[in-house]
Amino acid sequence: MAEVSKPSLMARLKRGLLMTHTELIARVGDAIKVRFSPDPKALDALEEALIAADVGPVTAAELVSAVRTEAGRRDAGESDVVRRVLKAEIERRLAVPGPPIGTPAPGHPRVILMVGVNGTGKTTTAAKLAARAAAAGGKPVLAAADTFRAAAIEQLEVWADRIGIPLVKHRAGADPAAVVFDACVVAKSRGADLLLIDTAGRLHTKHNLMEELSKIRRIAGREIEGAPHEVLLVLDAVTGMNGLAQVREFLKAAGVTGLVLTKMDGTAKGGVILAIVRELGIPVRYVGVGETVEDLLDFDPAAFAAALIDD
Repeated sequence: MAEVSKPSLMARLKRGLLMTHTELIARVGDAIKVRFSPDPKALDALEEALIAADVGPVTAAELVSAVRTEAGRRDAGESDVVRRVLKAEIERRLAVPGPPIGTPAPGHPRVILMVGVNGTGKTTTAAKLAARAAAAGGKPVLAAADTFRAAAIEQLEVWADRIGIPLVKHRAGADPAAVVFDACVVAKSRGADLLLIDTAGRLHTKHNLMEELSKIRRIAGREIEGAPHEVLLVLDAVTGMNGLAQVREFLKAAGVTGLVLTKMDGTAKGGVILAIVRELGIPVRYVGVGETVEDLLDFDPAAFAAALIDD
């Protein structure tokens, strides 16, 4: 994947998290100024602000407890203890190792399976990852395995034409596993180094979802050793914790290895990322902070924490 420079990443993150940052800092102005002896009222305000940012009540209480403990250990000259502790704790909590990511055999493409409910930006994210790979000199292939939505196939087709990469598609309503089979054949024949598979996001029934994803995984693994090497679950940050009940079905069915948080720029509740990682125990791989390809960023816990807390 193409790398984004640190200054660019920080600038985009700060822009994308502006709503959450502004709301959080405005609510905790007093707590940010806490010195050696934290004011209980200020810490209550801090906890309320963190909950408002959707970090979850348990995480909010733990963060405030860490601030209270650390502030009690420092001399009265340190005025930024709250910022420092919050940044360190947020970074630590987001730096989870997660399940292992597969390594493709020499000469074989890396296969990434994109999963998630409809409306999260899953199809667009698959296309953006393909565009990033192509811009970095890679040879990606896209597979339109969300055959339940003609619009998803058309959307990928527009992106593939725009960035000039191969797209494997069938008609709407076709067997998704057949699309994946053909995509694997095409990727190998073209010497591709990346195959991105967009899958259906409709939870038609739990059983059908699990069967469909299991079949896709079997076909991919049979045609390309170790595939899928990554399974990325795409979540809409605006929906936040409300979408987790559905997400758990994908965790059971798909063997998710990483998360993509989209639409971070459209919410003041960007702290939901902490609650999601705590709940699922899976690392964030990418965050979306805008509409362009450049707005899909590799996730950096330290940069995220700094963009959220620092002025």
